[in-house]
Amino acid sequence: MTGTPDKQARPALVQARFDALADSRAAWMARNAAFHAADEAYLRFLIPEGLRVLVVGCGIGDLVAALRPARGVGIDISPRMIDIARARHPGLEFHCGDVADPACMDRIAGPFDVILLPGTIGFLDDCQGALQALHRWCAPATRLIVAYHSRLWEPLLQLAERLGLKMPEGQQNWLSTRDIMNLFDLAGFEPIRREWRQLVPRRAAGLGPLINRYLAPLPGIRRLCLRNYIVGRPRPSGPATAAPPPSVSVVIPCRNEKGNIENAVRRLPDFGARTEILFVEGHSRDGTFEECLRVQAAYPDHDIKVFRQTGKGKGDAVRLGFHEATGDVLLILDADLTTPPETMPRFYEAIASGRADFANGTRFVYPMAAGAMRFLNNLANRAFARAFSYLLNQRFTDTLCGTKAIRRSDYVRLAANRAYFGEFDPFGDFDLIFGAAKQNLKMVEIPIRYADRDYGSTNISRFTHGWLLLRMVLFAWRKLKAF
Repeated sequence: MTGTPDKQARPALVQARFDALADSRAAWMARNAAFHAADEAYLRFLIPEGLRVLVVGCGIGDLVAALRPARGVGIDISPRMIDIARARHPGLEFHCGDVADPACMDRIAGPFDVILLPGTIGFLDDCQGALQALHRWCAPATRLIVAYHSRLWEPLLQLAERLGLKMPEGQQNWLSTRDIMNLFDLAGFEPIRREWRQLVPRRAAGLGPLINRYLAPLPGIRRLCLRNYIVGRPRPSGPATAAPPPSVSVVIPCRNEKGNIENAVRRLPDFGARTEILFVEGHSRDGTFEECLRVQAAYPDHDIKVFRQTGKGKGDAVRLGFHEATGDVLLILDADLTTPPETMPRFYEAIASGRADFANGTRFVYPMAAGAMRFLNNLANRAFARAFSYLLNQRFTDTLCGTKAIRRSDYVRLAANRAYFGEFDPFGDFDLIFGAAKQNLKMVEIPIRYADRDYGSTNISRFTHGWLLLRMVLFAWRKLKAF
C-alpha cells in the first residue's frame, strides 16, 4: 500500500515543477540556443517535413513547429506549458496529460508517422509502460525516436543547474543508450539506429559548432557526446494470414549482357502474388536490347517489360526500372547473374514478412567462385564497407552488391526526399542505401553465393570507380555526419 501514493505523487511533482518553469522556458532555451539549434537540426534530419508527428513532452511547442509537420501534435504533463504552446503555435494541436492515462490517449487520433520523446524519457514514472502505450498511435511504418543525454554528462548537467547555466529540471531517470534500447525491446519496439551528437553544447566563441561538426562524429570520440538518439519501429508480428502476398517487380539493368538475358528469365523463380520482370538496357554494343525483345516475345507466359534508358549508368537504369515497376516489392538483379536468380525469393521474403524494410545482398559470407572477384576489388569492397558502416551506423559487409530489395511505398518516400543527397550515384547502390538510412528503414544483409560470370566482362573500372567511391565516402561524411 505504501508504494501507491509515491507512484501517484511523482507525476504530480513533475507537473508542478514544469508548471513553475513554463513562463521561463523560452528564456532558458534562448540562453542555450546553440544546443537547441543543433538538436533541432538533427531531428529535422531524422524527420522529413510533411509527416504526422506526435511529440511527447512537447513543452511550449517550439520543437513541434520546427519539424514542419503535416499534422503536429504535442502532449505535455504541464497545463501551463500547454497553454503557452497553444498561444505560440495556434496552428498545431496540443493536449495536456500523461501518455499512460487512457483519458489523454482517447483524445488523440492516430496513427502517426513519427513519435518523438525529446528528453521526456528521463521524467517518466514507468518507462516501459509509457512506451507500450504508444503502440495505440503506431502503424507498422511508424518510427519512435527517443532523444536523451549521455550518462557521462550527469555530473556536468547537475553542476550546470546549480550554477544557473541550465534550466533546473531536477532528478531524472538514469538511462544509457543500451538501457533505452532494452526498454524498446521490452515494450515491443525494434531498435533501428542510434547516433551521438554535440560534444560541445555551447557556441564557445564559434569553436563549439566546428568541434561538433568535424570532431564529434569521429569513431571513439562520438560516444562522449551529450545528446544520444535512438530510432526504432514497432516490432513486426508477421503478415496477417488473410492478407494476400505482395506482388514483386524484378528490375534487371543490362549493358552488353546479351548472353545472360534468357538465362535470367529461365532461372528466376515465380514468387509473390505476381512476378514482373523489367529489363532496362543501357546502350549496349552486342545486341542486348534486341535480345531482350526476343526473350519478351519468346516467353509470353511471363510478365516481361523492356526499356531502353535515356541516361547513363546503372543508377539511372535502376531509377527508370523502379519508376516503371508496378509490384509491391522492388528487387534488383544484376544481368551478369553473378548473384544467382534462384536466391531472389529470400530478398522478397525479408520484405514481405516485415523483418526488413530494405534488404542488401552480401557476397562476403560464403566462399566465392574462383575468379568471381579480383583481389584489389575484394580489398576495396571490404574497406568501403567498413567506412559506410560507420557513416550509416549500420553494419554493412558489402555495400557494392547489386542485389537489393525495398517495398515500393518506401521507395516512393525515398525518391521524394532524394534532393537531400541529389543525383550523385552512378552505381545506384548508394542512392538506395543512403536514402534508406535517411528514411530510418530497417536494413538487413542477406548472404548470397557469388558466382563467376558465364558471358561478357565486368563494366567496373577498378581505378576510375574506386576514385568515385572515395568521393562518395567524403560526400556521405558531409551529408550524414558533418552538418
